[in-house]
Parts: sequence; C-alpha cells; structure tokens
Amino acid sequence: MHIRVGCEFRYEATWPTPTVMQVQPYPNGAHQVLQEDLQSTPDLSMHAYHDIYDNHCLRFVLPAGESILRYDALVAVSGEPDEIDPDAIQMPVEVLPDDVLHYTLPSRFCLSDVLSDTAWQLFGQTEPGWARVQAICDWVYNNIRFQYGTSTPITTAADVFEQRIGVCRDFTHLAVTFCRALNIPTRYVFGYLPDIAVPPPDAPMDFCAWMEVYLGGHWWTFDPRNNMRRIGRVLIGRGRDALDVAMVTTYGRPNLQQMTVWADEVPSASNSSITQDEVKKEDISTL
Repeated sequence: MHIRVGCEFRYEATWPTPTVMQVQPYPNGAHQVLQEDLQSTPDLSMHAYHDIYDNHCLRFVLPAGESILRYDALVAVSGEPDEIDPDAIQMPVEVLPDDVLHYTLPSRFCLSDVLSDTAWQLFGQTEPGWARVQAICDWVYNNIRFQYGTSTPITTAADVFEQRIGVCRDFTHLAVTFCRALNIPTRYVFGYLPDIAVPPPDAPMDFCAWMEVYLGGHWWTFDPRNNMRRIGRVLIGRGRDALDVAMVTTYGRPNLQQMTVWADEVPSASNSSITQDEVKKEDISTL
C-alpha cells in the first residue's frame, strides 16, 4: 500500500530565527520512502543530521519576513494493521537491555515518579505484560476527553490526569507515564496516520502521537488516543516524550501562521503505475 504524507508550515519572523524541523519518516522504520521532496520559500540553506534517537532532523535559519516550508513524500507501508501479541510478557527490570532502561525513567512531560502511587492503585492488580498495557490504554481512552486547544506546550501528564482532557500528545504522555511508573519501558513516538478503514474525522488532518512499549524483547505499538489497531502508520520520531520529537523547534518566537498536514492512501490505480525502476528518491540528507 502506498501513502502520500507531508506537511506545510507558514511562518512570519521578525528576525532571523535558528530552527530545527523533524517531519521526515524515521530512517529505519517499517515503511519505505519511495519519493520525497522538500521545498522552502525563500530558498534556505539546510543541514541534515540524526539526533541521539536516530531521528532525521533539518537545521536552518528562518529569515525575517514570511517563510513557507513544505515536505511531501510517497511511502510504502505493509497495509496490515498494527501487530499484536497478547502473550507478550513484561520483563523484570534486572534483565532489560541496557539501552532500554532509559525508557523506564521519568522525563519532562512524563512524570512517572509523581504518578507512581496512582498507577499502582489503578493497575497494580492487572496481569503484568500485554494485558496491563492494554488496561492502561483502555483507562486513558475512557477517562480522558479529546478536544483541540485544551493543552499548552508545557502541559504534563500530571496535568492531564487532573484535568481529564487533552489531545493525542496528552493521551500518549499519560499512558507512557503510567507504563513507566509500573517499570514497563515505553517511548513516545509521533508520525503520520492516515484514516484507512475508519470513519473520517471532522477536523483537518494533523500529526499523531502514539507509544511503543517493550514487552517480551520487542517494541510494540499502542495507541491510547484511538485505542484500536490502525493501518498505515508512518513513524517520524521517537524519544522520551514530545520534547524530544517536536516537529519544529525555533530558537525565537516566529509567528506560525498556518500548518497543514496530509496522510492519504494513494488509489490503487496510481499504485500500479509506479514501478521500482520509476522510483526517484531525493537525497535530502545531503542538504
């Protein structure tokens, strides 16, 4: 299955503003980027790098005045829903791999130390492993109300628990926090999520946040916002929480005038017209 993903940002800056953008699919994800294109108006000099989580980032300086940043890609995905394994076990902390321990600790937005007692009261009697993580997702899905504009860039999981409202970022932060409080390694991820095999939403397309949980020696996708298996996820970034995977970080305060996001299945007729010999991938990494 082929998915077209991308986004466009329109900024108005008062002065030159150093910026980092993270919107390209993760370099080692389950997807395959077939074509991609990055455009900026005016034409900007950009430098690509991979951060400590191997996320693909672009550095540049927004000039004073209006700027338009547009990314578009054609991506191949499996066409299958998220994988599941209800028998996946929760591994004892003492046998977790060294590089996984990092995801059991509190972070800026996922205050697992603050909500530790709450997590054990709510989920301490559940069966460790897949069932416990699913119980956490069920609780967040059923007890937090989704509504745009209800959180800020500094809203933490503790705030969401108290206010019982938020967006997908907040749903994920709270579920990540509960998992870590129960010694389950969990990382925050975000990306593009097309509306395949689900009713189309009333709101415009946006980036989506979900989480990956380490059970039985593997990382598994869980989505406390939608709480269902989905088709066509295109991962962009992984980290401890949203602080590590912001789609745009600016060292200043330019005015974001407009943000547009798209993630749509390419019709089968278009799929069949694309052959491997015709695929051309722009080497954005050399920018």
